[in-house]
Amino acid sequence: MKQLRLRQKKTQQQIADVCGISKSMLSKIENGQTASAVATLSKISEALDVSLSWVLDDKTNEDLVLQKRSNRKSKVGDVHMGYSYELLANRAHSSGIEPTIVHVAPKNMNRRNESYTHSQDEFIFILEGAIYLLYDEENYYMEKGDSAYFQGSKPHLFVPVNDEEAQVLTCFIDQDV
Repeated sequence: MKQLRLRQKKTQQQIADVCGISKSMLSKIENGQTASAVATLSKISEALDVSLSWVLDDKTNEDLVLQKRSNRKSKVGDVHMGYSYELLANRAHSSGIEPTIVHVAPKNMNRRNESYTHSQDEFIFILEGAIYLLYDEENYYMEKGDSAYFQGSKPHLFVPVNDEEAQVLTCFIDQDV
């Protein structure tokens, strides 16, 4: 990410300002010192004019992406941030869809209470556990098997229901592709 920013002759401050984050936060993200919310990573990817999957996984797009569960890496950062991610396939450049599993941290470990926004639409399907989907100031209880499709540009947050992790299949859908 840092190399791309430098190639584009952009400063950390310029990218941070566009993304609405501090310069020090961007520096920590670039240097792998902190995990970041997918909404923040989405804003960084837009500022650098690359796909979100490039920021998450840094692999080139291919016609076929097979990913064995045993080889898939989870993006685990600060558990108190509330989320960790597993990128399922890197196809956003050609299809505009980025499938991801979001691991929602248990209630007793999650301190996140600020909503997210990003430019992509979002489809979610609850794989395990339960969450409250806080969307546009409304609260929706969702459990295993439930799904939702919504505009990422409206404030939203996955809130843990109890002290068990929830897993949410999330597809970020870029309407511009």
